[in-house]
Amino acid sequence: MLERYEYETFLTLADELHFGRTADRLRVTTGRVSHVIKKLERRIGAPLFARTSRVVTLTPIGRRLADDLRPLVVQLDDAVRRAVDAGRGVTGSLRVGFLGEWTGPVLLRAVSLFTERHPDCAVDVREVQLSNSRSSLVDGSIDVLIAAFPFDGMANGPALMSEARMLAVPVGHPLARAESVSLEVLAEHPVVQYPAVTSVAFKRDRTPERTPSGRPVPPGPAGNTFSEMLSLVALGRGVLPVGEHTRRYYPRPDLAYVPIHDAPPIHRGPVWLESNTTTRVREFVRAAADANG
Repeated sequence: MLERYEYETFLTLADELHFGRTADRLRVTTGRVSHVIKKLERRIGAPLFARTSRVVTLTPIGRRLADDLRPLVVQLDDAVRRAVDAGRGVTGSLRVGFLGEWTGPVLLRAVSLFTERHPDCAVDVREVQLSNSRSSLVDGSIDVLIAAFPFDGMANGPALMSEARMLAVPVGHPLARAESVSLEVLAEHPVVQYPAVTSVAFKRDRTPERTPSGRPVPPGPAGNTFSEMLSLVALGRGVLPVGEHTRRYYPRPDLAYVPIHDAPPIHRGPVWLESNTTTRVREFVRAAADANG
């Protein structure tokens, strides 16, 4: 097994490909870096780096070792961090994001119960948009997000709210006065699209490429925010399947919301990065489920 200082030195040099910069990052001497690498190479029995007076490069064996080690080190660091969190209890801070005003009541109940249970952990609530909801979870700007399912590549907590689906159309649209419509009508009208950064599974669920019977759905223009997407609908550029809460939180005189009678409900709840499953996140998800059960 490698010691921590050994794999840290190796991976840092694999990134920098420069002994001086590696030594600066690790706050050691270049001699120490060279000693650790030579020791590793003796243990493995092959060179990990090719060195000249000007250039340092990874050998094929070194490149393979770096590729294999990086995900293992991430998992190891995550495991240690989760153990530290468990040992310290639920303290520090938790950054909770929400996407859509309709998640507000659910979020407030969750935060209230979590704070009651864990008064030593501060909760920072932030709003995110369609364009940065995923990136905020990936870069650590937020720890957990209250949003609609599905959310590709993320851990999903229990559904905290469900709502029927409706079709947003311009107020003068032929469908505006219908009691309800079928998903099959999507084949007859352009459908406004979500931003390109939106997850594939989410877009497939909200704005499918085909109707249940297999008819192609013509794509309309894309919006950058949900409000912008509704404005595109009002301008007559297309229709948009939405949740029934949209009618309450986005009441507009230029839009009509028509029930879709054969569509499954939309579910919303906590979403987070699997590798960021800390004690704080787990306890918040538990509080959210208990507060909204």
